[in-house]
Amino acid sequence: MLPQEIIRHKRDGKTLDDHAIQAFVKGMTDGSIGDAQIGAFAMAVFLNGMSDAESVALTEAIRDSGNILEWTSLDLPGPVVDKHSTGGVGDLVSLILGPWVAACGSHVPMISGRGLGHTGGTLDKLEAIPGYDVRPDHDTFRRLVKEVGVAIIGQTGDLAPADKRLYGIRDVTATVESMPLIVSSILGKKLACSLDGLVMDVKVGNGAFMPTEDASRHLARMIANVATRAGTPTTSMLTDMSQPLAPAAGNALEVREALAVLTGKTVDSRLLSVTRSLAVEMLRTVGIVTDPDDATRRLDRALASGAAAERFERMVAGLGGPNDLLHNSDRHLPTAPVIRTVHLEHHGYLASVDTRALGMAVVELGGGRRQPGESIDHRVGLSELAAIGDYVDSERPLARIHARDDDSADQAIRQVRTAIRLNDTPVSAPTLIHDVHPAEVS
Repeated sequence: MLPQEIIRHKRDGKTLDDHAIQAFVKGMTDGSIGDAQIGAFAMAVFLNGMSDAESVALTEAIRDSGNILEWTSLDLPGPVVDKHSTGGVGDLVSLILGPWVAACGSHVPMISGRGLGHTGGTLDKLEAIPGYDVRPDHDTFRRLVKEVGVAIIGQTGDLAPADKRLYGIRDVTATVESMPLIVSSILGKKLACSLDGLVMDVKVGNGAFMPTEDASRHLARMIANVATRAGTPTTSMLTDMSQPLAPAAGNALEVREALAVLTGKTVDSRLLSVTRSLAVEMLRTVGIVTDPDDATRRLDRALASGAAAERFERMVAGLGGPNDLLHNSDRHLPTAPVIRTVHLEHHGYLASVDTRALGMAVVELGGGRRQPGESIDHRVGLSELAAIGDYVDSERPLARIHARDDDSADQAIRQVRTAIRLNDTPVSAPTLIHDVHPAEVS
């Protein structure tokens, strides 16, 4: 079928068969289909949607458009599993989760991305560590996945290349929000990693990627169903992003928070609770455990013994970073020259947070990108963030600003102050895990 006929079919609300979708994706990959036709196809999908079968076919075609990672020849002693998040502020789960699950017998080849808009990126955080190479050669990546159990790197050009082209066109044709295109973009890359299981972390709240809780729930269900039908057992979890997940936002600051959890300095936090829940689901999804309580016990032993922290340090060293990061983080991680504390004139209980505004405050400080390819300042950000329900006054600050100069610190202070609302009476903390969606397939 000609590309224009495929576009016509979808424009008219008809269902495309697998062959038509595969042919169109092949044309995107080899360049035989032009940008105008890809844009028209994206708009047709945006306006008319796709059936479940079409979404599965599109995901599989994008997955198969480039190299598929292979693990069989490595004779791995455990299953291959990963997690993907829709992103948020203070979401440094991957830095803890990958080595933690690896310490429990899994192998985690985590392909991560950079910050987008108000959300932070895992690669940006890791690049705050001197020497860390987010684009190692293929052999190094495979060796670390086998020997250490985890390697967190960036997407290579030969992994799901059709998605890179399609996403670039969606970005300039107002079709980014199409649910089938979102799902196939996320899963095309993840499923090319030949996973035995996947857990999807879909954020809910004013700092989430999706605009409403209903949209987040729809995305969670669709990802679980499409990925599982494409051959990768997948569970989606809806987790809270009505405030920053960690008490810090900013690249080097978030690495410090990850180290605090891994080394046992932080023993009770929203970050640790959400990460543990995702880790339990990962171990259950790939069959390492069937009982969630057993998974929790295994995970807590791996954390308390230092096994998870040791995996993180070995991964960092194996990718070019220092081999003593756990014990000498202050020597290796950069610090901002200006640090200011944010106090309020009034006191009360923190009732709500404009999470997106806090994320944009980090971007304005230089910790995120205004334009693609822009360099970032790994030193800057927010720390000691108060949480919803906390009482803030002259003794308990709202946050601490880490800036490169006084002017940007002053601006961030104003942004943080206007991003919160206080209450005179106590406020309950929001629910961390909103729901869990296993695949609804027979």
